[in-house]
Amino acid sequence: MSQYPSLTWALADALVNLTWFIESADDEHMNQDDAVKALDGVAAVVDRMSDSQRAELQQVIEEMTAAETHPGRREFLKAFPDGFGLGK
Repeated sequence: MSQYPSLTWALADALVNLTWFIESADDEHMNQDDAVKALDGVAAVVDRMSDSQRAELQQVIEEMTAAETHPGRREFLKAFPDGFGLGK
């Protein structure tokens, strides 16, 4: 049985984990030009979502934020909607 209530939840979790990793990596572990390209790619995908898809993802991110116990990750989740264009 899956720990995720929906495909949206599973993909949102994967997306947040990826972006959290990229944003928290230092220059020694990740080329910053590559990091920017990867994050721009995420923002481009979000930009191509329909309004209803964006709203669904934002709702999942809000629920993830409310459930998050790690302070740094919680702050990252709070900033995610604005940082990746969900609040359009």
